[in-house]
Amino acid sequence: MKMKFGAIVVDGRGKIGGHVASKNRSGSYLRTKTTPVNPQSSAQMTARSSLATNSKGWAGLTDAQRNDWNNATELYSKTNIFGDKVLPTGKNLYTAINCNLALASVAAISSPLAPISVPAPSSLTLTSDNSDQSLSLVYAATPVPANTVYMVEATEGVSAGTAFVKSKYRKIEVLAAAATSPADLAASYIAKFGSVPAAGKKIFVRVTAISKTTGQRSTPLQTSCTVTA
Repeated sequence: MKMKFGAIVVDGRGKIGGHVASKNRSGSYLRTKTTPVNPQSSAQMTARSSLATNSKGWAGLTDAQRNDWNNATELYSKTNIFGDKVLPTGKNLYTAINCNLALASVAAISSPLAPISVPAPSSLTLTSDNSDQSLSLVYAATPVPANTVYMVEATEGVSAGTAFVKSKYRKIEVLAAAATSPADLAASYIAKFGSVPAAGKKIFVRVTAISKTTGQRSTPLQTSCTVTA
């Protein structure tokens, strides 16, 4: 569990005992920890396989290569939920970068590269129709930039009033470099969720750019639409 101390404790995130500390727009909260169902879907198994492969890859690096990754962590620092600067370990950086490259169908790299700017699309517009089972995404800039792919994640149909869907996203497609807008997502969406949901339901989509060179991810951009009849 992550905690930020003040006079006593001013904030917390993560699990402790049988409880989970987190925060939403209404403020911090504590809830009972539940054990999620593990359906062992093909997507889960693929992700676990990628993690296992890259964990073995780290063990197969030379000492000099591992030192390169350890020394590169300062270049890949992030800000945590409390606004504090945090660094990954060399192994975590190697694994994250190469899992991203696997999503982009690129071979793993043994040495880190200097970070570059990986901009996400500047705008997304999603439309869907239940009657013809369509789902279309318009994105800018178009086409997808060179040496970049767009990972597309979507949610199943949710009620119109739903706003928080972070845990509901599932990867449905990867748009290759030079792919042009609009993207017809219907086939990949139906393959994942079974069908385009009923009219009145809401679908969320988010897009993350991944560099095929460095393996970095951009900040994702999210959009949604209400399915029409």
